[in-house]
Amino acid sequence: MKKKIIVFFICFIFLITSYQQEEFTVKKDTIIEENKNEMVQKVNIKYNDKIVNLDLEDYVVGVVACEMPASFDIEALKAMAVAARTFALYKIKTNKNYKLSTTTKDQCYITQNQMKKRWGKSYEKNYNKIKSAVEKTKNEYLTYKDKVIISFYFSISNGKTENCENVFSQKLDYLVSVDSSWDKKYSYKEKTIKFNEAEFLKKLNISSKKVSNIKIERDKTGRAKYVTINDKKFKGTSFRKKLSLRSTDINIIINNGIVSIETKGYGHGVGMSQYGANGMAKEGYKYDEILKHYYKGVKLSV
Repeated sequence: MKKKIIVFFICFIFLITSYQQEEFTVKKDTIIEENKNEMVQKVNIKYNDKIVNLDLEDYVVGVVACEMPASFDIEALKAMAVAARTFALYKIKTNKNYKLSTTTKDQCYITQNQMKKRWGKSYEKNYNKIKSAVEKTKNEYLTYKDKVIISFYFSISNGKTENCENVFSQKLDYLVSVDSSWDKKYSYKEKTIKFNEAEFLKKLNISSKKVSNIKIERDKTGRAKYVTINDKKFKGTSFRKKLSLRSTDINIIINNGIVSIETKGYGHGVGMSQYGANGMAKEGYKYDEILKHYYKGVKLSV
């Protein structure tokens, strides 16, 4: 029983991180030019209400450990290390005084003590594996037309990733929808969440006792672009947030006063699918191939 509780807790912590970067907004005027003579070596993070100065590579180890299961293939972990490093560099180079959050505002990060608690007897094995993935990609990050990219990533897709503008309101040529059929191997993390009608309508701030109309307008990836409930229309991303759903690939069914919402995938869907990356790695793809699949037209820079 004790082992089951520990396993459940570890899975729960990982799933929480799947809402990573949901609050981020891309600003056109903040994408900066690459400067090869100025490589960031240190980062400041907000941790337990304190500002902590860390070596960039140590920070990346903590992010990869928090964001991706250590059981994943080494090539997937290496891709995750580059994506995490790139994301941090984008934020810092945008604002040199920026303090990276360890919450969903930026990237999840855990300390070695937290790793020991999470992994127990597997700590040394898992830590060394992730440390190796980071060291083998040391200083590597992604650029597009000589500019550091905003390297969004998420847990798992519905078989396709999403165009950036459908989630973060800005079109970016390197963040476009691509195939991620590897996610099928993990059943897309399908889930059904249920509400009674009154609770469902209250969460949507609709002053009615009954659901009289449901309409879902989907984009090309099958995700909800707009959802209309009764006479109120929501953006798919807003609808997801209000109901704390795993994704915007949804189906809604009402039966005997119970609203069932089926979801496929986990996360915002933009950029690299972590489970997709692992699926690619298991098929023999290298980390640079994984990154260039999910981030179109990018270059691996040092």
